Amino acid sequence: MLGGEGSARRALQARAAELLERAGYRYADTPIFEDTELFARGVGEATDIVQKEMFTFQDQAGRSLTLRPEGTAGICRAYVQHGLHKQPQPVKLWYWGPFFRSEAPQAGRYRQFTQVGAEAIGSAEPTLDAEMILLLDELLRSAGCRDLRLRISSLGTAETRHDYLEELKRYLRSREDELSPEVRARIDLNPLRAFDAAHEGTRAVMRDAPLLLDRLAPEDAEHFEEVKALLDAAGCAYEVDPTLVRGLDYYTRTVFEFTSDALGAQSGVGGGGRYDRLVEELGGPPTPAVGWAAGVERILLAAGAQGEDGHFGGVYVAVAPGGSPRKAFVLAQRLRSAGIAAQMEQAGRSLKGQLRHADRIGARWVVIVGEEETELKDLASGDQRTVGEEELLAEVRP
Repeated sequence: MLGGEGSARRALQARAAELLERAGYRYADTPIFEDTELFARGVGEATDIVQKEMFTFQDQAGRSLTLRPEGTAGICRAYVQHGLHKQPQPVKLWYWGPFFRSEAPQAGRYRQFTQVGAEAIGSAEPTLDAEMILLLDELLRSAGCRDLRLRISSLGTAETRHDYLEELKRYLRSREDELSPEVRARIDLNPLRAFDAAHEGTRAVMRDAPLLLDRLAPEDAEHFEEVKALLDAAGCAYEVDPTLVRGLDYYTRTVFEFTSDALGAQSGVGGGGRYDRLVEELGGPPTPAVGWAAGVERILLAAGAQGEDGHFGGVYVAVAPGGSPRKAFVLAQRLRSAGIAAQMEQAGRSLKGQLRHADRIGARWVVIVGEEETELKDLASGDQRTVGEEELLAEVRP
């Protein structure tokens, strides 16, 4: 991450902080590595993440540790460990940081990547599901993501899903010879992943597969209907996709995913859902929760912002022949102390080269320190005049 990409990331992080904290979410920072068991229990032993993608190692005491592949399990571990269930509920947190998965690098997908995410723990209200979706929608649109689509569905509760999975397994076994070897090997472990298969034969089988959305218990169906009604009331467009499967085992009820058609086949930008059993599975009390995560690299790619240069817009302090570099240095420091963005000549350029450089880096003004006087040049209008130091500060102050 260099130069302009860094500026784009910082702008996105500031946008996320303003948006999420305005909605009552507080910043949280969890360890970059955790006990491997946290992810095996929380994410699910049958998931691709645990089976194929985690960076796991032993420390000097022989403990198995893993670089975090996702953020929710660590947030829930901290919720339990620090007794956050004793605080007013729901506890709303957001995070930003590096995550790690061992997969083939491609555009916007790396072994070390950055995620921004939000979690609301301690309430089963459908308003939280809708709030989460709308917050991610606003973040992605304010970042300039192009051609966005929102898909939503419901996975029901664990009991409903258990009965459905048995039905789905029976269906898959009835057409097992048409499935890809990978799907056949995982019928018992994770049959839902068959809906994500790229294998043409598997896709043909899944077109006639039973759908979990048609098997929801009445209370789960009612919850999903209310989430949709809230999104409708907020004017948020969405598609109901009964085949939507998130890659983590902890999801219950509402699941959602944002994609960008600008990204091609690998179109995912971010998503999430409700996980009402995870806190309890990690040793806490029964606690409903909902959250999402989005890849920062994916957001910037979907926004067309990857590698763009940041706009400087401040003062460039140049040194004319005979001018004092020391005076220019002190002046640049005074401008910065006054809250004014300032850079100065530090590469031995001629005055003409300095003016070209100031224009190239996006300076708004150039201060030219001469032998006897100081001049201020407005790069927008081209006007140039002699100024005193106090007049200079007043003129260039934002």
